Parts: sequence; C-alpha cells; structure tokens
Amino acid sequence: MLNVTRRRFFSACGAGAAAAAIAPLVAQTARAAQGTPAFGRGFGALNPKLPLNADALPSDLRGVPLLALPEGFEYTAVSITGQTMSDGNAVPAGHDGMAAFRGPHASTILVRNHELRTSPYPVLVAGGTPYDSLRQGGTTTLVIGPKGELVSDYGSLTGTERNCAGGPTPWGTWLTCEETFGETDNARHGYVFEVPAGGVVADPEPLTAMGRFNHEAAAVDPATSFVYQTEDRGDSLFYRYIPAVHSELAYGGSLWALRLKDWPAGIDTRSGFRDLLNLPLAADWVRIDEPDPATDTVRAEGRSKGAAVFSRGEGAWYGNGFVYFVCSNGGDAGRGQVFAYDPAAETVTLVFEAVPAADLGDTDPSWTDDSVADNGGFVHAAPDNITVGPDGRLYLCEDGSGVEKVVGINHAGQLFEVARNEINGSEFCGACFSHDGRFMFLNMQSPGITFAIRGNWRQGQR
Repeated sequence: MLNVTRRRFFSACGAGAAAAAIAPLVAQTARAAQGTPAFGRGFGALNPKLPLNADALPSDLRGVPLLALPEGFEYTAVSITGQTMSDGNAVPAGHDGMAAFRGPHASTILVRNHELRTSPYPVLVAGGTPYDSLRQGGTTTLVIGPKGELVSDYGSLTGTERNCAGGPTPWGTWLTCEETFGETDNARHGYVFEVPAGGVVADPEPLTAMGRFNHEAAAVDPATSFVYQTEDRGDSLFYRYIPAVHSELAYGGSLWALRLKDWPAGIDTRSGFRDLLNLPLAADWVRIDEPDPATDTVRAEGRSKGAAVFSRGEGAWYGNGFVYFVCSNGGDAGRGQVFAYDPAAETVTLVFEAVPAADLGDTDPSWTDDSVADNGGFVHAAPDNITVGPDGRLYLCEDGSGVEKVVGINHAGQLFEVARNEINGSEFCGACFSHDGRFMFLNMQSPGITFAIRGNWRQGQR
C-alpha cells in the first residue's frame, strides 16, 4: 500500500513541487493511448465465478470457480497444461510471462513463456530444433478468437531454461528471457531469445549482446528501440540495451546499467526510499564492457561503476511514455516496489511501495473500499509481472502475498483488486491486454491455465 509519508513529503515541498513529483502516475491521464481515460478507484468487490466454458474443462476443474472477479466481468479458461495442442503436443507446464499481439480476423495472438528446466510436460516445437536438448523450457503461441475462445495453440521455441518473463516489441515479436545463469554440456544459458508473433523459431539463437545474467523481463521504447531489462537477484541492476541497428536486436549493440546521479558511487534502493516516493531522481548509465561473461559478473561490473542496486527486479512494461519495473521484495518492509523510468527526462521515480495495512488509516488517499489485506497484513505485496491497461492504469500480478491477486493502481496511486485465485496459492503472471482493450489475458502458473477475462477495462467506480 502507498505510504503515508507521501502526504508529509507533499506538505514539506509545497503544492508546486508536489505536482511535479507525482508526474509518473498523473501523466497516465495525459499519455494514455486510447481516448480519455475514466479513472476511478476500481471495478468493485470480487466474487467467485465459473468460467464461461466450465463444462468443457478437465474433470478436476469442472464446476469450480477458478477466479473471483468484479461484477460484470466474465472469463474463459483456455490452453490448460496436459491438453492436446493444435500441433499434436501437450500444453506444457509452468505458464508464465506473456504478451498479446493483433492477429487476423479480429483475433489476438498470445506468445506465452514456460518457466521450466525439465518437466513431464515440456515445450516441444513440431519440426523445430531445441536450443539445448537437455532443457525443456520455451514458448507456446495461442490464437484467441474475438469471443475469447481458443482457435489454435502450438510450440514456438524450445530448449531454453526457466523462461520467466520477457516483453513485446513494437515490431511484433516477443522477447523471452531465461531466469537463470548456468550451462549444460550442450549450451550456455542466461540469455534473451526473440520469437515472432504467429511464427515458430526453428533454430533458436541467443541474443548474447543483450547480456548473460538472471534475466526477468524486457520493455522496449518504441521511439528508440532501446530494450530495458530487469534481473531477478537480490542485488540486481536495471539495464538498457542499445541495438546497433534500430529494431534489429540480433545485429549487436551495447549494454548499460542505470546509475542515479545523486549517488555516483552507487546506492541500494531496497530500503530508505519511502520518503522519496513520487520524486523523480536524475539518472544516467554506465557501460557494461563484458555483457557475455563466462561467470555471473555482469551486475558486479555495473556496481563497480556506480550502478544502482534494485532488489529482485521482476516485471517490466512500457506504457504512458514510461518504463515501469517491479522490485518484488524491495522497500523497507521487503514487500515490493514499483519504479517508473522516464526515457525523455532521464529520471527514475518510486511510484509504489508496499507497507503494512496497520500503518494506514481508512482515510488514507491510497486506501479503497476494494482493498483487502492478505494474510501477511499487507493490502498488496510481492508484485511480480506488470502491465499497463488500455486506460493507462497499472496492473500487478502477485507472487507470494498469501492470497494471490491481480491488483490495479490508478492515476492517484490508489489500489484496487481486479482478480483473485480461488483454487490454490499459485501465482498470477503474464497479464496483458488485447489490442482493442476488451480482454485481459492472464496466466495461473499451476496447474497451468491461461484466462481470457472480458470486462469494461476503461471504466472503474468513481
């Protein structure tokens, strides 16, 4: 939950400074891509609901509410682990990061990660060669029809390891990231791979210039084709890849790590930043000279040059003119932070930090009627994947809160619940929206289900 120190900070700064300080969230109003956003607190209370295709699900999921959603929202459950895909292979396990692309005939193409090393339900690509035959992670591709129904699904990349998150590109590809650093007798791991939406990678090649480290997510600035990357380590860095040729990542480029100008020798952002909430901090970048090392040294090189440390960098997404990125256990309470990097202004702003609900009164401006504390006493905790909705609001997937939810953040910094896992404690991941804003697509990692959730995503309660 947003910290009450924000109010104290505003009082100290005065109205003019405060207005400038909240730019990364307020700018959602001005920069939302489609129409005039109708920001509100949320969509209302959540209630358990059956999927529209409940009768067609596997027997152990039939007749069971899988999600709790607001009134007026409905969903289908598609492409479940163990089902047979259109290419004849089984749907793999470990659903994770995902992105949506405009497809033909009002369809949506989803490219979905599978966070696997080895599994009884591996990723297989018909007619394709695995990057490493000893590893069974990769991606699958789904074609979703205009009513949220599954049209087809198939393997699109195989032989990689622990494909956790990633990010879409403006040129219609998915960057799938290996959350690992290691090697087998066949290949090194810890790389990014590029997958065309609607296509198959028959002979995978890693994008080595983008760095070899414990990758998590990627977000692309469409104006420059620079790729911003997170790293899932307790002492991780935030990276920028500058391709030598615009939108051609495989042609090589340079890797950089973010530094905060006020701390040129380096700073650990995991604690002590609550009083800097919504205050833009000037940033620059230090170059990584060895992006593809034999040992796990990329972040050590960056830190030696003054790069800022972030605690477990997870999801990242470009939207509203910002690159939003998540630190899943950052903050004074160790329960999560969200930062916004502004490429135009070269600033980084802490826009969210989870604090105990007990620290907040029910009159706090970030509290909403939709907010329910988890069993750790936090209104929202352990954020992982992040996306930006068609109305410019942020949506966070939880992993480790105790009661796993999707939580939204509106332009005023208010939190509201969007979805809740009704069947187990598995994380949500891969949240993304169709090009027309009608559907949120969402994964539940175990038992491995992709959801198509339809609702009025542009209108919340006032």
